[in-house]
Amino acid sequence: MKTIKGPAIFLAQFLGDEAPFNSLDTIADYMADLGYKGIQIPTWDSRMIDLQKAAESKTYTDELKGKLADKGLEITELSTHLQGQLIASHPTYNAMYDAFAPASVHNNEKARRKWAEQQLLWAAKASQNLGLSTHVGFSGALAWPFLYPWPQRPSGLIETAFKELARRWKPILNAFDESGVDYCYELHPGEDLYDGTTFEMFLDYLKGHKRACINYDPSHFLLQQLDYLAFIDLYHDRIKAFHVKDAEFNPSGRQGVYSGYAGWANRAGRFRSLGDGQVDFSAIFSKLSQYDYDSWAVLEWECCIKSSEQGAAEGAPFIASHIIQVATRAFDDFAATGADEKVNRKTLGI
Repeated sequence: MKTIKGPAIFLAQFLGDEAPFNSLDTIADYMADLGYKGIQIPTWDSRMIDLQKAAESKTYTDELKGKLADKGLEITELSTHLQGQLIASHPTYNAMYDAFAPASVHNNEKARRKWAEQQLLWAAKASQNLGLSTHVGFSGALAWPFLYPWPQRPSGLIETAFKELARRWKPILNAFDESGVDYCYELHPGEDLYDGTTFEMFLDYLKGHKRACINYDPSHFLLQQLDYLAFIDLYHDRIKAFHVKDAEFNPSGRQGVYSGYAGWANRAGRFRSLGDGQVDFSAIFSKLSQYDYDSWAVLEWECCIKSSEQGAAEGAPFIASHIIQVATRAFDDFAATGADEKVNRKTLGI
């Protein structure tokens, strides 16, 4: 067994226009002071990283790593959640998804997708230059508006959507393979990949592409009422990244999983700061350790009640307290007999 690395934190939800949240240098200092050892960097914000430069200049990435190392920090993964979303987007959401891309490609889905594809190709090479083996992001969605099977879906609609999703992703995953990096999809409502069944369908159309992996986030599974511990048993060989995020589900006579279009604070299912929700992180860390997960435990803070500053401050010690220093010997080694084959046969009476 191996020991999980951490604590680490995803920077996306903390970015802002005021110090210390408006530059990589100052936000890194802030997180290091809170006790974090790793940071996951969103690549769509040029204040955090110049993605094209990171893909094209080893000098730039070496200097970036060195500056963070001086603060006691490592980069855990780069993130292309927003760019990945744009690889596949149903026209219903075009106006909203334009906000994820530069103005030059707004109102032009094909140009916007081409821009996103280039971003992901740069991300693969940038990850390689940084010496990273994992990357995190979204899959995008063509079929999501048809999640509920009413009105009755045209025969083969979902299969067509997943076939096209795989077609768009295969050359990108091949680029990640050439760079020696796993692309870890965050299985998330709003994406075509949101649970184990959809991930398996995607893998089938990709013929099991080895770089199609999972960024495990139990909060999205709890809100779907999916067994997030059994999920680890099923897919541990594909889990290569881990978002430590809490959530709670409190159904009532008025609301269930769909939560009646309510705002986050009034939903039956809602995200919470670490320790304030219902996710059993002790069991999760035990299972991941059992299955030799040895990458990072990365806080993704989202809470409809608690401030991000308090969530970040509480997150580092929470993760640190859950990391298991795995055993290097059996607990009953003191009673070992050191038997050999002859002794074994004698013991068995054969």
